[in-house]
Amino acid sequence: MIELDLYVLLSLGAVAFLAGFVDSIAGGGGLLTVPALVIAGLDPVHALGTNKLQGCMASFSATIAFARAKLIEWKSALPLALISAAGGILGTFSVEIIPNYWLQFMIPVLLVVVAFYFALSRGLGDSRIRARMSVGAFTFTIPLIVGFYDGVFGPGAGSFYMLGFVTLLGFGIIKATAHTKLLNFGSNFASLCVFSIKGYVILPIGLTMAVGAFLGAQIGSRLAMRIGPKLIRPLLVIVCCAMASKLLMDPANPLHAIIVGWLS
Repeated sequence: MIELDLYVLLSLGAVAFLAGFVDSIAGGGGLLTVPALVIAGLDPVHALGTNKLQGCMASFSATIAFARAKLIEWKSALPLALISAAGGILGTFSVEIIPNYWLQFMIPVLLVVVAFYFALSRGLGDSRIRARMSVGAFTFTIPLIVGFYDGVFGPGAGSFYMLGFVTLLGFGIIKATAHTKLLNFGSNFASLCVFSIKGYVILPIGLTMAVGAFLGAQIGSRLAMRIGPKLIRPLLVIVCCAMASKLLMDPANPLHAIIVGWLS
């Protein structure tokens, strides 16, 4: 286990602040925090467990900010959050029994699809568009599936929630972002509970990072509401591409060898 000196804690808190800022707008804060935890000396499982604490606080902070702006429809949103939490619990308990091969193969591809959708689709602003699915049907499908994925693997969960709200329920980008943070909190909190029970959360590090993430998410969510789609869309595209690139650079990813073969 790593030595918990003040320099390490403050450095991780600063990384969490930046991650909370990015996460509150477009998701993907784990791109910064998980590698930072591993570099600091945590093994991958403790890094994932401890990261859930700061991720949970970032999504909670953003949810508070968006709720204060009355951008969350609580009557329909709370069931979605509960279903996403149930999915997160099932996913986290399934981590040790579900092979990651297909997830590692599919997730970078899906992230690129999300990036292209938000980059190229016209008319994606703050206004609502036509819904393609009823709220009832959406409740028992997308939050459960994405929440389960968030518990099993995690990268891009916020982007997938966002895509569901925009394309299936027809939400404007700011409203979709607000509801995405609530669902993110649901699946993050549920996953955090499971990781805590299993003893994979290092509290001194997690709490320090949680403070940084909370503050960063407050600033990020307020900026997102002020600037709107002009900030959210490009940052979402950048984060999705960054997550896909990071996953594809991992030699363990089945697509890595294919891409290297093409380039050589």
